[in-house]
Amino acid sequence: MSTQRRSYEQGHKPKCLVIVDDSAEWDRAVYYASRWAVRVGGGVVMLRVIETEDRNQQWLGVADIMKAEADEIANAALDRAAGRANGVAAITPERVIREGVPSEQILDVIDKDVDISMLVLAASVGPEGPGPIITALAKTVGTFPIPVTIVPGNLSDSDIDGLS
Repeated sequence: MSTQRRSYEQGHKPKCLVIVDDSAEWDRAVYYASRWAVRVGGGVVMLRVIETEDRNQQWLGVADIMKAEADEIANAALDRAAGRANGVAAITPERVIREGVPSEQILDVIDKDVDISMLVLAASVGPEGPGPIITALAKTVGTFPIPVTIVPGNLSDSDIDGLS
C-alpha cells in the first residue's frame, strides 16, 4: 500500500476513519473522531464491515436473506453512529459498508480514499483484551499507512473533550 495521502492539499480535507461495530465502546471512537473533525475542519468516514465467512454458497436463497439482514443491521448501526456524530459536532459523516475480513476492508478503504489521514478505534476495558480489530491490527501497526488513534473505552465525554 503506497497510496500518497493528500489530506491537506488544496481541494482535499483530512478525514478520519472510524469502525462502527457491535462493541460497547464504538461510541467513544465516534465521539473522538467527531470532535477531531470539527477542530481541524475535516470529515469522518464511518465503516461497518459485514463478515461473510458463515455463508454457504450452495444455499443461495438463505445467503441472500442473510445478506439482506446483515445490510439492514449495518445501516441501523451506521444510522446510530451518524446520529451521534451529528449530535456531538453537527457533522454528517460518510458511510461505507463492506463485506469481508475487517482488517482487509479497513486497509482497502484507506487505500481508496487519499483524504483519510487517521484511523480511530476504541479499546475495550474488559478483561478479554482491547477488542478483535485492535488485536488484529496490532500485528501490522508498524507498517500501517496512516496513524492509528486508540481511544480508551472508559473515557467520558468530558475526558474526550479535553483531548480533542
